[in-house]
Amino acid sequence: MSLRVIQYEAAVERLSWRDAIDALRAGHRAEKADVDDIFLGPAKGTLLNRAAYLPGQGYGVKAVTVFDENPSHGLDTVQGAMMVFEPEHGALSAIIESRLVTEYKTAGDSVLGAQLLARPDSRHLVIAGAGTLARSLIRAYTAGMPALERISVWARRPEQAQQLADEMSDHSIEVVAAADLEAAVATADIVSTATMARSPILKGAWVRPGTHVDLIGAYKADMREADDALIADHSLFVDSRDTTLGHIGELKIPIANGVITADDVKGDLYDMIQNGIGRESDQEVTVYKNGGGAHLDTMIGMYIASVMK
Repeated sequence: MSLRVIQYEAAVERLSWRDAIDALRAGHRAEKADVDDIFLGPAKGTLLNRAAYLPGQGYGVKAVTVFDENPSHGLDTVQGAMMVFEPEHGALSAIIESRLVTEYKTAGDSVLGAQLLARPDSRHLVIAGAGTLARSLIRAYTAGMPALERISVWARRPEQAQQLADEMSDHSIEVVAAADLEAAVATADIVSTATMARSPILKGAWVRPGTHVDLIGAYKADMREADDALIADHSLFVDSRDTTLGHIGELKIPIANGVITADDVKGDLYDMIQNGIGRESDQEVTVYKNGGGAHLDTMIGMYIASVMK
């Protein structure tokens, strides 16, 4: 088996958001994956290894360094690669630039959650955050939720939201900057948060009945984007119980404070796809925590490797 080294620029134009989302859906129809993470080094310069075994499909390891001060030196905060191994002999079949995997995994994860939980007639998406991930979310949601008609982008710095809206002026659906997050959320069918917030920016009181909330940004144990009311008062779902409950502040903090328990999580992607667990009424507010995981990286890595044969 020949080894492929796949870099971002060589592959990104050949990938499809719909196919990436379908790859995640197909991966969750199979037997549950084994996953584990290893963190090494100081907080400001960490080596993160995320590994997964997908029974019958193969193995994946994403190894990245996370250096918080890199942008001041003109370098990316996260750097690394994904290794994909075939299942029969364990042969290394592909090495993929990590940002390509992360981009399609993160946004694809959220849109798969929305396909399973949001109302199919959802028309208005609000994105909190206007960074790199917001750009991916605009493209992924447009591909995966075809009923959408409008996307509003809010950021702490209004000029950043306006810059993104201007950049997307020729997008297939309308993308506008929102000056006030509360007002935007009040008219939203789907709300997706992709910020670096450490304390809640999104309140349950703002969300109207029937909304789907997609929480992405809080990825560390001390980070949150949603307040207790949003987490406790609505139907709570996650992409993976194994990678969210004990590791991510969005759930870890309210569990530690007795606001919710782990049993309040109604299901993860395996439950939703294999057992049909999900939204029960058009008035229900669904809350989905996108926490990621090596199995999701591996599913996307295998998809990318299949395209780049």
